[in-house]
Amino acid sequence: MMDMSHDMIKRCREMQENSSDSKLETLYVVGDEEFLPVKQRSLDLVISCLGLHWVNDLPGTMIQCRMALKPDGLFLVSILGGETLRELRIACTVAQMEREGGISPRISPLAQVRDAGNLLTRAGLALPAVDVDEFTIRYGSALELIEHLRSMGETNALLQRNQILKKETALATASIYQSMFGGEDGSIPATFQVIYMTGWAPDPSQQKPKRRGSANVSFEDLQREFGTSQQTP
Repeated sequence: MMDMSHDMIKRCREMQENSSDSKLETLYVVGDEEFLPVKQRSLDLVISCLGLHWVNDLPGTMIQCRMALKPDGLFLVSILGGETLRELRIACTVAQMEREGGISPRISPLAQVRDAGNLLTRAGLALPAVDVDEFTIRYGSALELIEHLRSMGETNALLQRNQILKKETALATASIYQSMFGGEDGSIPATFQVIYMTGWAPDPSQQKPKRRGSANVSFEDLQREFGTSQQTP
């Protein structure tokens, strides 16, 4: 188990020691995902749960994960996708334009679903697969949502962001959020998009696509075999 935070590693170790499955051998490492302290071809499985959206160099980190895997090892990761907090992004943009005459990024950039497959391929992982889920959480107000994000440590980490959020801009954001997305019960929705990516370290034993033109069955043969009357386009 690896994390950049010493306190988080300490907490995880304490939880493991107090669990009923404490006989499971677990190694705890304080490390940076962008500089993995792991030997090449030493792992059977790499799992990351909602952490890699924070790295500066996501393609480079994924390449390091692939290099750390043994042949036919599995890379399994979930990250927050680009549609996460889309309501808050819209409300912040409108409020800043109205109150400040311009915009400054208030939410960290996130990968889009269309980029996920390319990231896996670029990392050199075989048999790439991507899936996505969206979850909608309702809050009493936008200010409550922002406080929750701060508690999770999921606030904006961009160096070029405006360090000061004016009170009037914050209140305008909450008002716009409520007017644009608020429900009849007064609550507001917050969308969280989770992208799941899987890939395998290349190995000769893995299935591979056939060479183009090597098929020995035509669509006409399949049409006759299954008795369909539909014509191929």
